Amino acid sequence: MELQLSEKSSTPNRKHKLIEYANGPSLEEINGTIEVPKNMSFWKTLFAYSGPGALVAVGYMDPGNWSTSITGGQNFQYMLMSVILISSLIAMLLQYMAAKLGIVSQMDLAQAIRARTSKSLGIVLWILTEFAIMATDIAEVIGAAIALYLLFGIPLIIAVFITVFDVLVLLLLTKIGFRKIEAIVVCLILVILFVFVYQVALSNPDWGGVVKGLVPTAATFSTSHSVAGMTPLSGSLGIIGATVMPHNLYLHSAISQTRKIDHSDEEDVARTVKFAAWDSNIQLTFAFVVNSLLLIMGVAVFKSGAVKDPSFFGLYEALSNTSMLSNGILISVAKSGVLSALFAIALLASGQNSTITGTLTGQVIMEGFVHMRMPLWLRRLVTRLISVIPVLICVMLTSGKSAIDEHTALNNLMNNSQVFLAFALPFSMLPLLMMTDSSVEMGNRFKNSLWVKGLGWLSVIGLTVLNMIGLPDAIAGFFGDNPTAAQTSLSNIIAYVLIVAILALLAWTIFDLYRGNKRYAAKLAEHAKAGANA
Repeated sequence: MELQLSEKSSTPNRKHKLIEYANGPSLEEINGTIEVPKNMSFWKTLFAYSGPGALVAVGYMDPGNWSTSITGGQNFQYMLMSVILISSLIAMLLQYMAAKLGIVSQMDLAQAIRARTSKSLGIVLWILTEFAIMATDIAEVIGAAIALYLLFGIPLIIAVFITVFDVLVLLLLTKIGFRKIEAIVVCLILVILFVFVYQVALSNPDWGGVVKGLVPTAATFSTSHSVAGMTPLSGSLGIIGATVMPHNLYLHSAISQTRKIDHSDEEDVARTVKFAAWDSNIQLTFAFVVNSLLLIMGVAVFKSGAVKDPSFFGLYEALSNTSMLSNGILISVAKSGVLSALFAIALLASGQNSTITGTLTGQVIMEGFVHMRMPLWLRRLVTRLISVIPVLICVMLTSGKSAIDEHTALNNLMNNSQVFLAFALPFSMLPLLMMTDSSVEMGNRFKNSLWVKGLGWLSVIGLTVLNMIGLPDAIAGFFGDNPTAAQTSLSNIIAYVLIVAILALLAWTIFDLYRGNKRYAAKLAEHAKAGANA
């Protein structure tokens, strides 16, 4: 078990400052606050532990996933279903390790990394992760603003400003208790799930083709076959990049500690790990279903190649354009405007869900890496105000152009911002794997089993390599849909420089973690020796 952290950073009846030092339990206000009665049936116990998995699953079905999955279906039919499945299985493995780290060590991932690395590396990793969270927030701003525009006709610039006020929603939620927040998130997930189940059910897809697509083939990662400028490999990288996100690992390692645990009782810890894994896997299965439905929509709801504009605007319009839909039932329902309205509602629900989880994650990494705390509403306000700046610039620069140009620019901004996720992902996956592999950190009972360790290293190395392979194209995306030869060459140079920097930073991280683990092992030995002599 992990040694206790230093004394709590706050004491009762003390006046809190807006920004203050924090080096106590992760998300201290909610840490260990939810009682879990013992000696209940399996299902009642599972219900008591359910909730954190839903907050994590939100990140796997946020607006950033939508266009990649639907476009992948339009271009390659059901071929990329296997990529969604593989991504979801990797996510289940990584989230299991993140939850276990938090429960067993009583530290979230950011705290655990910072405790074993230097202050300078901690600051670098904090900044890197902040960029990844802001990139995710840009997708949420764009999704929510477009949803408000589509549902209520609110001009985009005003809609972007309105998204800032979701901080008021967060303020309200902090007053009602964490268990109720979990319930609200589950309800919003069910709204999203209902919308896509309804639309796919009307489309009558080829379920045989869906099942066949779950099996990966050499063609799944091919670069020789291109449709609308996308190859199966680039489509696969887009889906993987939009699915497995670094901030979810930090979040899960923190909110898995919301249940009250007797850490002196190893069986109670084991039970919490077990049910946290059940909760996580069930909720991530829902995320897999939602992402699969999005890809199936691209194949079955629309006519093949009909969607020329994969932005949220284009998808909304396609769902009300009878000439783009695949069968008579869809056409008759589309005439009423139900399909497009439901799509916009699901988009808004997805954005609001991500608001909750993104803010909690921001607080986790700030407290963990730099030991600084601010109120959740202030944290949300600062992050959102920074995130709306590039969106506002994009909207203003394209305000005098055609609607297609505006839609394309916003879609490109959302897709290009996701490149920061590729930078940050290895620096959450690798430390997580190293610490949960270690008996020093986790004890012999809770360290990764041999098969988890093997699959973990395969996943971490595989995702890191795939992200590096996709980096040149991701950088080229900043120059537009059709970069010149000179721009492509520049993109490659920038990508290679970044790859070298990432590998160097990874080496620094591994070295620091190795030294930190040695120090911690020595400290444990000293404690054991002192106990024996007492």
